[in-house]
Amino acid sequence: MTRQGRPWLPYTLLTVALLFLILHEAGALGPFENLLGLVVAPVERGLSDLITGVGNLFQTTRDVRVLQQQVDELQSANDTLRVENIRLREQYVAENQQLRELLDFKSENPTYSLVGADIVERGSDIFPRGKVVGEDTNPYLRYFIINVGSRDGVAVGMPVVTSGAAMVGRIAKVTSHLSYVQLLNDPSSTVAALFQGSRISGMVVGREDGSLVMTGILPDEEVDENEIAITSGVGGLLPRGLILGQVESVSYQEAALFQEAVLRPVLDFRRLEVVVVITDFNRPPVEEFEEGP
Repeated sequence: MTRQGRPWLPYTLLTVALLFLILHEAGALGPFENLLGLVVAPVERGLSDLITGVGNLFQTTRDVRVLQQQVDELQSANDTLRVENIRLREQYVAENQQLRELLDFKSENPTYSLVGADIVERGSDIFPRGKVVGEDTNPYLRYFIINVGSRDGVAVGMPVVTSGAAMVGRIAKVTSHLSYVQLLNDPSSTVAALFQGSRISGMVVGREDGSLVMTGILPDEEVDENEIAITSGVGGLLPRGLILGQVESVSYQEAALFQEAVLRPVLDFRRLEVVVVITDFNRPPVEEFEEGP
């Protein structure tokens, strides 16, 4: 039978609804409603617990993700600190070793007046040739900046050394608190030198590629490989005996009518942390310079 065949159904449902409403208001449905509540309440509680459990599960999942992210961040920070700790420990050990060797240098040269210094900047990494520093144009390609200056008795031209009496360079510019050290392998660096064994003399100069070369060696002079080049002290500007480098190879420069010896540096400029400035030393008498090495 179709809906059109049951026109009484809406009226019947409306009548039943009104009857239930009247009975509810009169309190006649109380026992029935209580029974219905007893039946429905467990189902309602179960559904509520289920919904709460599902909500807690999603919240726990979110909490786990947040905790995992925090753990990852802490692990990353811990790894960074561990690497930094290793770096600082290695730096501390290296600096300690250099300081011990510099103390030995002081005890072996009691006539020298020395000023210790830390390297605070490495010029070749921060200033290209010709970059303006303050009001001056920096003419050096390779240099360090150290944390001592005129107030510490440092002056232009003074030699800078490291452990083992190895020469680093010379003071090129001084302020009250800082000094610029022109490195030995700067292209404009020139040092009077001689070989420790053969006493052959020449000039040690820096090259654009950072190498060291001893020039001015006469063609008939024999230079042995691995000979040590030292400062000659000629002119009294530098003490005699500071180590410059070791012979790596020798070549004859026909155009210049001289031999050249390529020197292997005895120190790694990149690993230096501390140096010493020789502010005074006993200069050989003038007649010794006149006689030659």
